[in-house]
Amino acid sequence: MSDVRLINIKKIYPFTESRKDQKENKKNNLQITNEGVVAVQEFNLDIADKEFIVLVGPSGCGKSTTLRMVAGLEEISSGELYIDGEYMNDVAPKDRDIAMVFQSYALYPHMTVYDNMAYSLKIKHTPKEEIERKVQEAAEILDITQYLKRKPKALSGGQRQRVAIGRAIVRDPKVLLMDEPLSNLDAKLRNQMRAEIIKLRKRINTTFIYVTHDQTEAMTLGDRIVVMKDGFIQQIGTPQEVYDHPRNLFVSGFIGTPQMNYFDAKLIREDGKYAVVSDGYKVVLADEKQERLSAKGIEEQDVVLGVRPDHIILGNEGIRGRVDVSELMGPSCHLHMSVGDKDVIAIVPTEGKAVDYMNKEVSLNFNGSVCHVFSKDSGLNLEF
Repeated sequence: MSDVRLINIKKIYPFTESRKDQKENKKNNLQITNEGVVAVQEFNLDIADKEFIVLVGPSGCGKSTTLRMVAGLEEISSGELYIDGEYMNDVAPKDRDIAMVFQSYALYPHMTVYDNMAYSLKIKHTPKEEIERKVQEAAEILDITQYLKRKPKALSGGQRQRVAIGRAIVRDPKVLLMDEPLSNLDAKLRNQMRAEIIKLRKRINTTFIYVTHDQTEAMTLGDRIVVMKDGFIQQIGTPQEVYDHPRNLFVSGFIGTPQMNYFDAKLIREDGKYAVVSDGYKVVLADEKQERLSAKGIEEQDVVLGVRPDHIILGNEGIRGRVDVSELMGPSCHLHMSVGDKDVIAIVPTEGKAVDYMNKEVSLNFNGSVCHVFSKDSGLNLEF
């Protein structure tokens, strides 16, 4: 078993900076206390055995700091960390039975691939036959057997990252931590390595905690994703749950490419039914949304209406906009439009036809099942 529990974890960095830098941190929404700068706070998460958890968020949100606290590379300011039910706060990193893959690969340049992968086993005085077996098994899983005699400088970025992963998995760790392991690779290699990590996950029995700022990686890799901002957890759920039911404006804008569109709107109730009205265009919300809003007793109010680009349809009626830019993406066009003082994107299928939308007036419509209604004051999704 390799379950992980983080209970009320907090990380505070004592002041080591000038007053000017402290003011800059306040501007960046990091909380300042008498003890220092709070990088992570009120972090609560239960990770099941063999689960793949992804921590995702913008730079500076606290995701890597959280990972490093699990690894023991950062001291936990307050809160409790358990791995397999064992209290880990004061346990040395080498005794936590975890392995970590870094963004920078961190391979020894003077060692061969084989020696890099075998190093941690050698310093534990593992029998030579067992080292050989484990390194060969890991190399076969990662398809790097043919590179075992090479040095890192003779490998591509993707091959080096495979070696770094191999060095981690030969230890059979309870928990495998990965800190933005693909961010140094080009787009094509990132796609390939994502697929390799998915395959790897099926072949080894360990728990994964993966950190990234790339929401595509989060959506494709994680059983559940943890969206973070300014040291706080914003939402935890499966990728589909977070995409379909974002809990606030930040999550709705961070998850999804291109990001969600927003309109000024009014939430009204007519004949017992909720509807949204924007620019004179009225849409009655879907039944499941009606039930959730009714259960919470939501009143009529001004709201922020969110609609994803792929849920917008061009029609004869709807919210009026003018196309500023049309990007041909093969099977679809991404239309960038001005709607009042807002920029809006719609994804329109081409269906094999060349259509010129540039500088044209269009009408945007959508149905009540794809509307997300957020409070103008708090930014929270009014359904949840």
